[in-house]
Amino acid sequence: MMEHRKPAAARWAWLGAIAGSVLALVVFAPALWVGILLSHLSNGSVQLLNTGGTVWSGRGDVLLSGGEGSRGQTALPHGLRWTLRPGWSQGPVLRITLASPCCTAQPMSLALRPGLAGAQVQVDAFSSRWPAAVLVGLGTPWNTLRMDGQLRVQSPGFSLALTGRRARLDGLLVVEAHNLATRVSTLRPLGSYRVEFRSTGDGDNAALKLATLKGGLLLDGDGQWSGGRLRFRGVASAAPGQESALANLLSIIGRRDGARTLLTFG
Repeated sequence: MMEHRKPAAARWAWLGAIAGSVLALVVFAPALWVGILLSHLSNGSVQLLNTGGTVWSGRGDVLLSGGEGSRGQTALPHGLRWTLRPGWSQGPVLRITLASPCCTAQPMSLALRPGLAGAQVQVDAFSSRWPAAVLVGLGTPWNTLRMDGQLRVQSPGFSLALTGRRARLDGLLVVEAHNLATRVSTLRPLGSYRVEFRSTGDGDNAALKLATLKGGLLLDGDGQWSGGRLRFRGVASAAPGQESALANLLSIIGRRDGARTLLTFG
């Protein structure tokens, strides 16, 4: 009997050691893994460097670039901290908090709900401020314009459902750009602007609205998110007396049509 018990005990010991190793690997997985995943999902446009901590509670420096071959890169001041908490609420859910010393007075809270056909991201109400200079790292045209100023990004809460290649937005996202300036114009600042991205009810369609709050560069336009595609049509022009200071910029950002510039996307 003792001879039969020894192999069984050895097998259980090995299984316990393997299970313990797997559990330790999951619990103490290095934050570096988050950086690898983020770089893969963004095709190298977002990189997480100098990481510390674990996958579940970590920190790192965020570097934005236009992807492979891009010459423009910007780093988020003071980096980013995050926590991940798996749970269950009518299905599996991963609760995420994100905090950046430079830009979020309160941590941002998200919930990721994976499914068989896709995933849903629920973002709680938040308000944040970001330096406009971070846009340089996103590539063309931002690396040419090299914007200065401040971006205020806020929302009362919204959700984004991803199914295949389709994305459905439900809620409101507002971006205000204050006291923007660029190296390609002598007018400083250019002005302040507001962009609203609002769902129209069914989630498959969302409206985008661009408006000028103040300034010598006048921007106005409307867009529509439909069928997974964004289409935008707008106009840029100079306020009276600012035509000379804005001539170069207006030639860069779109197609000139007399005294105005046409802004089109999609």
